[in-house]
Amino acid sequence: MDAKKQTYTGEDAWNVVAGADKICVASGKKIIEFDPATANKEDMLKKITGRTGNLRAPTLKCGNMFYVGYNTDMYDLLG
Repeated sequence: MDAKKQTYTGEDAWNVVAGADKICVASGKKIIEFDPATANKEDMLKKITGRTGNLRAPTLKCGNMFYVGYNTDMYDLLG
């Protein structure tokens, strides 16, 4: 999936990530983790979408986990 080429907004963004085991979101220097099964949908959508309402880029799917946004420490976790 290339969030720069294919845009996902609102419900479409939710549908992309809803079945994930975990979502890690870069938020400045922090990494916020969500479990879509238990997370507040609106709070999570605010973090995974940008000002335009589209799923933030880069968005990386690795197994059944998503990494949203860019943070060097978060991508270092991938090895």
